[in-house]
Amino acid sequence: MSPADLLSALEWRYATKAFDASRKIPSDTWAALEQSLVLTPSSFGLQPWKFIIITDAALREQIVPHAWNQRQVADASHLVVMAVKKNITSADLDAFINRMIEVRGGTPEALAGYRKMLDGSHSQGYMSEDWAKKQAYIALGQFMAACAMLRIDTCPMEGFVPAKVDELLGLGEQGLTAAVLCPAGYRSVDDRYATLPKVRYAASTVIEHR
Repeated sequence: MSPADLLSALEWRYATKAFDASRKIPSDTWAALEQSLVLTPSSFGLQPWKFIIITDAALREQIVPHAWNQRQVADASHLVVMAVKKNITSADLDAFINRMIEVRGGTPEALAGYRKMLDGSHSQGYMSEDWAKKQAYIALGQFMAACAMLRIDTCPMEGFVPAKVDELLGLGEQGLTAAVLCPAGYRSVDDRYATLPKVRYAASTVIEHR
């Protein structure tokens, strides 16, 4: 991808207000987008999330009234609920250390220094639910950019009632809570927002070189 292609994709992207409910994302494209979620960076590499992919039409209709009746939730091809852990535990840190050893090799003893650093941050309360939700927004940004590159439309959504979505999806029982929603699919030809120019401050206003 050239720099021009990148900017073209980002110019093309917008927060889609109306999706074409008849169009579905091809399975190979969706598989790549799921992997873009897996590859999202996170603080310490801890990945304090689970991405709930909802294609069940009836379930999505149940979510609509708890998402300010925004039809994107139901009409998009896929709905991603980006959920995060409400409480990071020592067991979570153990699981991450074990995964590092599984992927890269080594021993717990070799990672003792890193584990000590994790324990220190954990004991200071750094790995809070608020911290985890901030990590979810990194995933959101990466997912939206990946979608734009593949010409898949998205709409990031904070306009929902987390407690109700948690209840519908049984997230509380998993120690999770919904942080942000992101429907993905294809824009409707009737969505007038698709052709409106982006309203952004000039680069000279928001970028400073030193």
